[in-house]
Amino acid sequence: MDIITLFPEMFEGPLARSIVGRARRRGIVEIAFTNPREFAKDSHRTVDDRPYGGGPGMVLMAQPLFDAISNLRTKGSAVVYLSPQGRRLTQPLARSLAVRGHLILLCGHYEGIDERIMKYVDLELSIGDYVLTGGELPAMVLADAVARLVPGVLSPEATDRESFSSGPVLDYPHYTRPRLWRKRPVPTDLLTGDPARVETWRRAAALDATRRKRPDLTRGE
Repeated sequence: MDIITLFPEMFEGPLARSIVGRARRRGIVEIAFTNPREFAKDSHRTVDDRPYGGGPGMVLMAQPLFDAISNLRTKGSAVVYLSPQGRRLTQPLARSLAVRGHLILLCGHYEGIDERIMKYVDLELSIGDYVLTGGELPAMVLADAVARLVPGVLSPEATDRESFSSGPVLDYPHYTRPRLWRKRPVPTDLLTGDPARVETWRRAAALDATRRKRPDLTRGE
């Protein structure tokens, strides 16, 4: 992944730790950063200007973004623009992006980007129906969601059984030691050692969790 951002320093904490950080250190996932100011044409390294038609805020200029994309794009690249107006990020979409050889994540900021750059974007993507100060936090979310699905980062079992991996169903509840905590026991089926009984309980518990927590996902039943 190459991330185009005015604030590359925002990423190194979240993407240098835990599973993603380990995958980067092992060379399974590569994440690099490009600041569009590197492609500014003036001595002040200007990348934004006032919007035509008036209004508050500033707009990122097309030329620095175009040059940054052009410098990074290869034949197999997919350019993803993080925007609240985009397609909603889902687990199946993250999985499809994880098999792409190269992603270029474009982070907007201020009032957004010059609309003319959208001609060079392959996918406009949103992490929810709300507005943030820039595309950096959504890019971190997308990078994490995709990186953990890259083969070799986690075991297939770890990602095949979680929420949304097998359709619109949440994950089943999890328990660990002790067996009894504050008068609340671990479900008996999980203590039997019978794989079939455990699996039956987990399927039923996952459906129950989905109905209770996300009834919107079960309305088509």
